[in-house]
Parts: sequence; C-alpha cells; structure tokens
Amino acid sequence: MRKINILVTVLTVSLNSAATIARTIESVMNQTYNNIEYIIIDGASHDDTVKIAESYREKFNSRPGRSMQIISEPDRGMYDALNKGARLANGVIVGQINADDFYEPDAVQTMAELYQRENFDLAWGSIRVIKRTGNMIKHAKRGFLWTTSHWCHPAAFATRKILLEYPYPLNNSHDDFDFATHVYLDKKKIITLDKVISNFTFGGMSTQKSFADVKKRINEIYGIYKKYGMSKFYYLHRLIFEAIKYILT
Repeated sequence: MRKINILVTVLTVSLNSAATIARTIESVMNQTYNNIEYIIIDGASHDDTVKIAESYREKFNSRPGRSMQIISEPDRGMYDALNKGARLANGVIVGQINADDFYEPDAVQTMAELYQRENFDLAWGSIRVIKRTGNMIKHAKRGFLWTTSHWCHPAAFATRKILLEYPYPLNNSHDDFDFATHVYLDKKKIITLDKVISNFTFGGMSTQKSFADVKKRINEIYGIYKKYGMSKFYYLHRLIFEAIKYILT
C-alpha cells in the first residue's frame, strides 16, 4: 500500500476550557501522522483558554507537517463553531475532538489510512469513556439498526466535502447525530473501525442525569428519527437505552 500523506484537518471547539485544553492540544501535536492542520474555534472564552492555546502555537508549528490556527469570537454554540471550522478547513478529511477530550497517539494516522483503503464519506472508531467509577470502551459499529448506540462523535472523521454538503442544523445538542443520520439515509459511504481512537471525558451535555435531562434527550433524538421518516420503534429504543444508561451511571 502506498504511503498516505493527505492533509488532515482537526477541529477543536472550546469555551472556557482552560482546565482541559492543554491535554487536547498536546494529543494533536504529538500525533504520529505528519500532515495535520489544527484549527481551534473558541467561543470568546472568559478564562485563560485562548492564552493557553496561544502558548502552544510556536511549539506546535515547529513540528514537521503541523500548522495551528486559533480563532476566538462569539458563536451560536458548538455546532455553529464546527460548521465554521469545516468552512475554514483545507484537509481532505476532518476530525473533531472536543476541548475536554483527547486523541490516542496514532488516531490521525489510523483514520488517514482507513480513508486511503475505503475512501469513506464518514467514519468513526471506538472511544474510551473516562468515568470516575472506571473507564469503559464504547465500541464503534453501525449494526443492523441505525441508532445512537454505537455512534462515537469524538472518534469521527468525515470528508470536508461531506461536512460542507451536510452542515450541522443547529437545532439542539444532538446535531452530530442528525448529521450522521442524514449522511446514512442518503446512502453515503460510512465505515466504522473497532479500535480506540479517542478518549471521552464522561460528564458533558449528553450525559446529564436528571429526569428532565433524560426526557429531553429522548425527545430530541426521537425527533431526529421522526424528521427523517423513521419508525416509531426508535422512540422505544431510545427510552430503553436512556433507562439503562441512567441506571448504570
């Protein structure tokens, strides 16, 4: 197999992420792959997020095949910032790693090689979920039914072309699954790889535990299924999934 050297863009969205963004940046800077464009899209943080990011710029850019860009301005939230990042990206494929998560050292290499083999539109690997009660692996697969059960956004890479063709709709906190569902139903090429690509810090907006939060997630995700004309079965699926997650976490 010929050596792969496509440009890969990595996006990180941040907002008041001073406590965690250094680890995220270092995980991108220390990748085994040597053709990476890194764009941090900050939502006008009020803490030291941008200052910390700026402190890495010279070191990051001194690494072979690395470039780093930092933008800090108000936005409409995470998915608005990711849409902005996709428009700024120059890479053939684009990864998205949150400011409180971090990549495995060979994450970009793995996904660039997967793209070379499969020429995917959208792909994701497995993630390590970091919890106070102990870590677990969320295994990437698509399965017979299209559900959120094995969707791993922090390990996802998509072509820039697909991200521009299917921008996040800016409806709610599950815009990423809306995007993936739209791509799936339009029969674009989706590949999954059961290898840990990134590490996800449990406790974000998709893991809130109050009954109100659980009910909201069920309705929002079922709303995506309904939007695309999918069966009412998916409401039951999501209800069961959220109940199990509520009990186990």
